[in-house]
Amino acid sequence: MPQQTESLDPALLRWDDAGLIPAVIQDESSREVRMLGFMNRESLERTLESGQVWFYSRSRRELWRKGATSGNTLALRSIYVNCEDNSLLLLVDPTGPTCHTGNRSCFYRQVRKAES
Repeated sequence: MPQQTESLDPALLRWDDAGLIPAVIQDESSREVRMLGFMNRESLERTLESGQVWFYSRSRRELWRKGATSGNTLALRSIYVNCEDNSLLLLVDPTGPTCHTGNRSCFYRQVRKAES
């Protein structure tokens, strides 16, 4: 199925009550999912303008650029919006590990059914 290319109008996105939208971060080359973050309008605008991925920290209540202190940056390659306009997929070129634990991806723990 062909992909559509269109301008991203933040006004048309379905932001949550806190003004945030989830953003799945995926390595463009390997297709590995690296992390899930949240963006507000300003972090999305900064990402589009700078080509580096910015997020909004829900715990610190501030903007942050991935890699600002660690050097493990996420260079933006493309952004996709889902069919309901309520989440984003960012394809990136990561430098170094993405997870704050030092793992390549934040999704390094596999879940299995608990034994009874």
